[in-house]
Amino acid sequence: MARILVVEDEVMINELIVENLKLVGHKCISAFDGEKALEIINSNLLDLIILDVMLPKRSGFDIIKEISNVPVIFLTAKSDLSDRLKGLSLGADDYILKPFEMPELLARVKVILRRTKRDEMFFPIDDKLIDFEQRKVFKDGVEVDLTPKEFDILDALVTNRNIILTREQLISLVWSFDYEGDTNRIIDVYIRQLKKKLELQNRIRSIYGVGYRLEL
Repeated sequence: MARILVVEDEVMINELIVENLKLVGHKCISAFDGEKALEIINSNLLDLIILDVMLPKRSGFDIIKEISNVPVIFLTAKSDLSDRLKGLSLGADDYILKPFEMPELLARVKVILRRTKRDEMFFPIDDKLIDFEQRKVFKDGVEVDLTPKEFDILDALVTNRNIILTREQLISLVWSFDYEGDTNRIIDVYIRQLKKKLELQNRIRSIYGVGYRLEL
């Protein structure tokens, strides 16, 4: 998986991001000020940098000017349009505002890593192999027939593996808009279909009253 630098001066937020990135398989390094971040950047091969803007010693806007060939996600409370435009014009690949939800951050990380070919395009689960580029799943070498939404839900579960996703979070990740219907029923139906088609009864766990978790 990817090697990611998390530059965030708020210790609890930094640790939360690192913990969740590690749960889904990434390797992480932490920095809590701009000078330390530049020291790490100059001495390590990185696949992605998650960078706060307002940092001690050197700001994120200063740091990105000294970064080359590594994608950057700005993660900041600076919500003014001028700040977002500045961050993107300086070369950031994405700009996420605080407060944020962890599944959204993990989804943005996934998109950038796949786009820059710094993440695996295949993912094995037992006797299954997921091909993200072709959006196909193979079991013992034979393709399993999944609908587009079934694949999207599987993709969301893999992206957030070992992390509990609520039904509402799955709806948001897969449909990308407010679903007008019974969110419990629609997600439960898709999960049952995935479990049956891919024999994932022992992998996709139902967390009573909350949602689901893919355990790997």
